[in-house]
Amino acid sequence: MPPPSPASSAARAASPDPTPSMAPARVPAQASPSAAPPDPAPEQHLRPCLTELRLSAFAGHRRAAFPLGTVTLFAGRSGSGKTTALRAYEALARLGGGAPLGEVFPDPVACVPERARPDAQRRRGFRIGCTADGPEGPVRLDVAVQAEPELRVVGERLSAGGVVLLETALRDPGRRTVQAAWHTAGSAPVTRAPLPDDRLGTALLPLRVAGKTDGQRRVLAAAEQMVVALRSVFACDPQPDWMGAPVPTGTGRLLGGCDNLADVLWRTREECVRRHAQLVGALAAGCSRPVTDLLAVPLGDGTVRALLDRGDGTRTELARLGYGELRYVALALVLLTGPGVLDLDTAGEVPSAMQTLTLLADNLDRGLDVRQHAELLRLAVRMAERGHIRCTGAVGDASWAARTRGVTVVHLDP
Repeated sequence: MPPPSPASSAARAASPDPTPSMAPARVPAQASPSAAPPDPAPEQHLRPCLTELRLSAFAGHRRAAFPLGTVTLFAGRSGSGKTTALRAYEALARLGGGAPLGEVFPDPVACVPERARPDAQRRRGFRIGCTADGPEGPVRLDVAVQAEPELRVVGERLSAGGVVLLETALRDPGRRTVQAAWHTAGSAPVTRAPLPDDRLGTALLPLRVAGKTDGQRRVLAAAEQMVVALRSVFACDPQPDWMGAPVPTGTGRLLGGCDNLADVLWRTREECVRRHAQLVGALAAGCSRPVTDLLAVPLGDGTVRALLDRGDGTRTELARLGYGELRYVALALVLLTGPGVLDLDTAGEVPSAMQTLTLLADNLDRGLDVRQHAELLRLAVRMAERGHIRCTGAVGDASWAARTRGVTVVHLDP
């Protein structure tokens, strides 16, 4: 019998379940069959995007695989793991952007399944992964992370078309490196080199692979597809308590809490008249009183305040809106803007036409009424059909969205 691969051994050491492979067993995600997304336009296939999230062993999830469509809603009762799934998605996105493990997982032990038993070396960990589709076809990434006694990557696998393109394993626990081997298909079948154990190896490959052989070019293409798909993620949770106050003019890039919304409006209202008109139309459909414009006005002290124009000479400060209306305004703005307006680190070397922004929104339905649910969902589907944005959110009850074409509903049970 051949010996197990290094990455498989590392995965077992980090996993609460001694499974023989980093690839998780699939379980039904209970995606709503009536919510199949429409066929994407041909040019959308050129934009890398995540199509599956895998939580092999992560907090309350084991051996789970969730489909990701252009608009995906994780639905379930409190404690069913909706927020956990989005947290794993965001963690992968940050790792894809080159962030170190310590920043991505400030409390790594919380990510370890509750009943996970340590191995003989007192090691415990977790495993997550995803699939990114694009010009190279489906590309899989699986990562095993050790949380105790030290936080480190102990196994990583990048594969496409049944070929393992990158595999890493922890060989010497005394060194802060993992042994990496990537596909070469030249005079030597693989190239081996050490990589840091606190970073995602896939994100480092463009700096390490020369691209001289067909095999190396395939590795580069797959790694770049995965990194582009992961980096274009904007995690957003609007905080109405912060949104109504005047804010200083600054970069004009929207923060995840949307507290600088007025500054963004000050920039974007004149930059893109057509998108702004669409935003006003969305607000008119979702707000309780008439809306004819949304604008930001300077206050003379270097700050700006956002106002709704009611069309009858009345201008309403955002602070006077209800909690749900403020969240609705912020989420509609995000869906109608682009990466250049949002505070995220996109792949600057890749043209924006080749990227798809993903809005990641926990508690997407918090504070919204039935009409706002429907209008926001229609806006998300309409923008997703154009190929420039995708939306993944968590809701308590998705019955209002289950039959909407273009929406994938993933039902979770505690």
